[in-house]
Amino acid sequence: MNPLLVLIGSFLLLIALSVPIAFAIGLASIITITQLGLPLTSVVNQMFASINSFPLLAVPFFLLLGRLMNDGGITDRLLNFADSTVGHVRGGLGHINVMVSMMFASLSGSAAADTASVGAVLIPAMKKSGYPAPFAVALTAASSVLGGIIPPSILMVIYGAFGNVSVGALFMGGVLPGVLVGLMQMGYVYYVAKRHGIKATGKFSFSKVGRTALTAAPPMMLPLVVLGGITAGVFTATEAASVAVLVGGLLAFVFYRAIHIKQLPGILADSVVGFSLPMFAVASAGIMGWLISYLGIAQEVADFILSVTQARVGIMLMVMFFMLVIGTVLSPVTAVIIFLPIIQGLCVSADINQIHMGLVVILSLTLGLITPPYGICLLIATQIGEVSMGRAFVAVMPLIVLIMLVIIAMIMLPSVFLYLPQMMFPKTF
Repeated sequence: MNPLLVLIGSFLLLIALSVPIAFAIGLASIITITQLGLPLTSVVNQMFASINSFPLLAVPFFLLLGRLMNDGGITDRLLNFADSTVGHVRGGLGHINVMVSMMFASLSGSAAADTASVGAVLIPAMKKSGYPAPFAVALTAASSVLGGIIPPSILMVIYGAFGNVSVGALFMGGVLPGVLVGLMQMGYVYYVAKRHGIKATGKFSFSKVGRTALTAAPPMMLPLVVLGGITAGVFTATEAASVAVLVGGLLAFVFYRAIHIKQLPGILADSVVGFSLPMFAVASAGIMGWLISYLGIAQEVADFILSVTQARVGIMLMVMFFMLVIGTVLSPVTAVIIFLPIIQGLCVSADINQIHMGLVVILSLTLGLITPPYGICLLIATQIGEVSMGRAFVAVMPLIVLIMLVIIAMIMLPSVFLYLPQMMFPKTF
């Protein structure tokens, strides 16, 4: 039997049997390896090779940083600052939702953590203020997607580690699309607020902005430490993550005194567990990614796409739609590892810049966080807002379209979106 059919068929069968995706990927790969007569030691070797990467060490540090920021009351300070800045505008709570997600994304890099922490506060508040519950849920989930776009992004670290692509260049490339998505979401919030007759509340106060800015300024400096250190060549992305954790720990334990030292073992333990789960998925996906390369599937897919179109724009649009579909059933991290050989094969064959393609792939996959059946961020938000998945998905569709427009603009106007990474990391181009 064709090994590819064995791989895909066994994977789909295991998914139909409700086997967790990480286990389904690993078991399907083992079945295929056995059918090919390859030694089972290949499984262990590939799992180890997948996680034996120095850049991957940045992931637990960023997860720990997000936990320190959340437990340290940083989220509340960001909320207060956002309220003083945009709370007086029509649709103020919605604007606060987006703005806090943008700031939270620049601290943790985790979309799911953003949904849980910000949603717990703002979804009930938005419902109470007259916003339709499905919209409040949809906006919270969609704005949290910025955690995968605005640096530091854990997904960008994974992509850079496995693709041997500059993480710093990916970080800088995520700045402009992240800001654009945030601004477009704010524009949509204004439209919805006007449509439902939700008026502005409160007045703008320079003194309030000043007070809240003072308390929010220290954590807001962390992204500058991370990006500044990487672009200046002072440290790598992994080292930047460890420095950010050190600074975040000083803020939480010493400056704000919001966390007691006795809580540290529990925080570290939770961070280890939170890191181990995605790393198991990474290890399992590494086996399937290796099999795809071993069977020559990557080149076959690249040849098929090139037979349809050889235009750079056409190829990238096909990749975008393919990733949108894949993102509905696989987590972004898993999808990146499995399909990276195909993506990079296309880049080589069609002479597409790796940073450019990486940004398109990452933004496309982040939409999977808000599209069923995977849609983890939308799922978390629906549970908080007590809204059915169907109603939430209908409400999130316009926000998905906005993100897709940014991706298409990125494909059509590479010089605009690649300006920052080209300026900061010219050697990667």
